Amino acid sequence: MSRQSRTRRHKAVPSRNQASAAASSRPASLSVLIPLGALAAGFAGSAWAQTSGAEARQETVLPQVTVKDTAEQQGKQSYQSVSTSIGKGRQELRDIPQSVTVVTEKLIDDRNLDTLKEALKNTGGISFLAAEGGEEDIRLRGFSLQQSGDIFVDGMREPAFYERDTFNYDRLELLRGSASMLFGRGSTGGAANQVSKVPRLMSEHEVTATAGNHDYRRVTGDFNFRTGESAALRLNAMHTRADNNGAGSSLDKSGAAGAFRWGIGTRDEFLVSLFHLENRNGMNYGLPWIKPRASDTSAANRPLPGLDPSAYYGMASDYNHGSASIATFSHLHRFGAGSELKTTLRKGRFERDQRASAIRFAGNTGTPNNPAAVDLTNFGPSTVLQRSGGTGVHAKIQDLETVQLQSDFSSKFQALGLKHELLTGVDASQEEKRVYMVRNANQGGVTLTKPRTTIGTPDDGAWVDESQRVLRPGNQFEAKAWGVYAQDLVQVAPAWKVLAGLRYDRMKGEFDSFAIPNNAAGPVTTTSYRQDISEVSKRLGLLFQPTPLHSFHFSYGTSFNTSGDAYSYSQFSANTPPESSENLELGAKIDAADGRFTTRLAVFRSTKKNERNTDAPDGPLGQQSFLLSAKRHSAGAEIDVTGRLTPKWEVFGSYMWMPVAVVDETASSTSFGNRKGDRPGLTPEHSGTVWTTYRLLPKLRLGAGVNFRSEQSPADISTNNGGESWNAPGFATVDLMAEYGFSERVALKVNVNNAGNKYYADSLYRGHYIPGAGRIVQAGLSAKF
Repeated sequence: MSRQSRTRRHKAVPSRNQASAAASSRPASLSVLIPLGALAAGFAGSAWAQTSGAEARQETVLPQVTVKDTAEQQGKQSYQSVSTSIGKGRQELRDIPQSVTVVTEKLIDDRNLDTLKEALKNTGGISFLAAEGGEEDIRLRGFSLQQSGDIFVDGMREPAFYERDTFNYDRLELLRGSASMLFGRGSTGGAANQVSKVPRLMSEHEVTATAGNHDYRRVTGDFNFRTGESAALRLNAMHTRADNNGAGSSLDKSGAAGAFRWGIGTRDEFLVSLFHLENRNGMNYGLPWIKPRASDTSAANRPLPGLDPSAYYGMASDYNHGSASIATFSHLHRFGAGSELKTTLRKGRFERDQRASAIRFAGNTGTPNNPAAVDLTNFGPSTVLQRSGGTGVHAKIQDLETVQLQSDFSSKFQALGLKHELLTGVDASQEEKRVYMVRNANQGGVTLTKPRTTIGTPDDGAWVDESQRVLRPGNQFEAKAWGVYAQDLVQVAPAWKVLAGLRYDRMKGEFDSFAIPNNAAGPVTTTSYRQDISEVSKRLGLLFQPTPLHSFHFSYGTSFNTSGDAYSYSQFSANTPPESSENLELGAKIDAADGRFTTRLAVFRSTKKNERNTDAPDGPLGQQSFLLSAKRHSAGAEIDVTGRLTPKWEVFGSYMWMPVAVVDETASSTSFGNRKGDRPGLTPEHSGTVWTTYRLLPKLRLGAGVNFRSEQSPADISTNNGGESWNAPGFATVDLMAEYGFSERVALKVNVNNAGNKYYADSLYRGHYIPGAGRIVQAGLSAKF
């Protein structure tokens, strides 16, 4: 069976009506889009100008609108960005005493980046955990960008578990280091903000059709209509299909986004938006590690040799289906004199239905103590692989509903002879999650047997009917949280600014776990847990700006990660306080004299002061519990370069050197975690990307780049594994691009990503790894009208 037919056959999924009434019913999905929250904010007193008469009249009243529109246009024309909205409200990058990397729309288009993960790979310091499908757990500076706390859309938390697409991105902003003062829980390694496209005061449209190897087909449309003197409508749409994403997973996804914005540039500006993304993708759960010799306990496990990156060993019926539906309404009120208040209300619904096969060597455990284990001495095309799964982590059926309300006030004023930039706000949220489990045969369900395969027969088309599975409620969780913050940036001298901020967060969680004995079809027993958390986060910064081209900063920030929320809550974490972290950074932002080129430099030290570990039984029932008994830190240096070296030569580079990453303390009785003195997993010493384009002829532009990471190991290595270790070798992949413009409105662009078809371990876990995508060749024809 071809990968294409496999994608089409498993669209029927088990109905959640099969689940017990103990779980809530599923309301209909919303179709919604995420607004571009902070793009509505601008800067007073700007000297930028627009050309249209209507906008010129608006500029006379509120000149900051012109800056905003210019910033929006800049992202389509350049890799360089001078401002960001990740810090709550639009700010110049030079006024943020913390490192920020911006991936603009032009860079996303030039490098042919379709997903959030691919966009993040174009920033230094990023690594990926091979999690349980969907969007992998992302690491920055060696610390997790948690799904529950560190991924944002237009400045608002997006607590989701789906594979994100870039079709509605204006840009991607990556804030590095602790940031709980701005965003609340999470943000130890940093925060990633997906900035959505918003309507602008012009009528302009673009359609792109792309085709490539693995039967790849993608169509995107971006339609912007000016509907009035201060109103506009924008529609974005996407459909993508492929037999293989280059790493074994088929693709079948569609998305639509619509936003209407009115009162643009006036005292009261409004935006209403809807967004919906539907994924019906395949699922590659990864491959087992292998030893050079099974008898050698000191030899490191490593990726399988001699495979093609696109080889697939899972079932044709494995899949990762998911959807995101978001509705947003926002209101921006401008008081004048540089003060404004923005309030945003958002309702989201997210669904996930994942059925995966864990691939392991058949007939043995694959451990050093098993003499029959597969190693490089007996590995070959006839090596047998078993495909297991269907319960537990391999079958994840989840629903999540969120409601968020956020209001931010910003003001520029003078007091006590000093200039102030005040930012304050309040936010509240409610999250409700439901998880469904698969009943085994003893619980009144069915057990599906998955056939084995061999290394020499990838993509064998084996298929089972997943619709036979019977679901039951697993657990449900409701979290209510609110936070309030205030930050002031004070100019204390002509070249000096001081920033100080505080935030208070409160969160209450209620968790219900439903259990059925393995040897009985019922009854369902319910166990309930509660958690109540309150935390204070701090942020301090010092800026030295001797000229308009130079900005130097020092910053200190704290963050906290809850021990339980809508994703990781359990009986083990019911009474565990949050983890706490801090980040120190010294950095600089230096612009070229003509403003076309920017260099960002930073040295940092990030510390998690009380990391969770699974310790020995000490709870009231003797079960294991999460204790804050560990500590680790990392330190290194970063550099970003963006902009034009000449009018024809454009570059983007992002690099992190992290020579220090150490586990300082760990629990002596932990079953999984890091060993004291070890370098933690997912902390490569070198990581980054370099990309450059050159306009060789008036109509021809060529580009080339490299993505690289040095060797690394998985996170949370077991401490009782007899000295076993894992090693994913370093790698570098080369990307190429050529673009020919037939006219100002029609262009053909060809991308070759991973031109050398390099095989490497991209996402890492103890039991398995997921390879990176192999050679991808795609050609896209774009038309503007």
